[in-house]
Amino acid sequence: MEPLEPPEPAPPRERAQSPFRRPESVLIVIYTAASEFLLLERRRPPGFWQSVTGSLEWGETADEAARREVVEETGITQGFLRNLQWTQVFEILPSFGKTYAPGITTNLEHAFALKLLERVPVALSVKEHVQYRWASAAEAVDTVTSRTNLAVIRQLRH
Repeated sequence: MEPLEPPEPAPPRERAQSPFRRPESVLIVIYTAASEFLLLERRRPPGFWQSVTGSLEWGETADEAARREVVEETGITQGFLRNLQWTQVFEILPSFGKTYAPGITTNLEHAFALKLLERVPVALSVKEHVQYRWASAAEAVDTVTSRTNLAVIRQLRH
């Protein structure tokens, strides 16, 4: 585990360019020592609750993407971020409207956990999410929409 610090952008020469979205992402489950989980409701599709997620940029590592996504989506810059060292594959939902290369139908997701001592203020990314809430482990299990998110929460709950 290591303290979460704001990500430093990689120099432009290290970011490869592509007209397509990279079919690889991170999932970061944020939770407190009291086993409260931060859940975010996406703008699209409505009613889709999840933890922090985001695609890796071309030339970016999963660890870099996890740090970047936490700060972008929540404004949280503290806590202990841990790469859980496991991945999951899921079908890309057409409702997300992302542009992938022709024939790409699955995404590789890297799982992370961000543990906080207690709840912290959240600066929600309003372009991606409509609301957030802190939930008990049982509520989080009942609320999250994606099976990959559910698997990580089940692993982390006490």
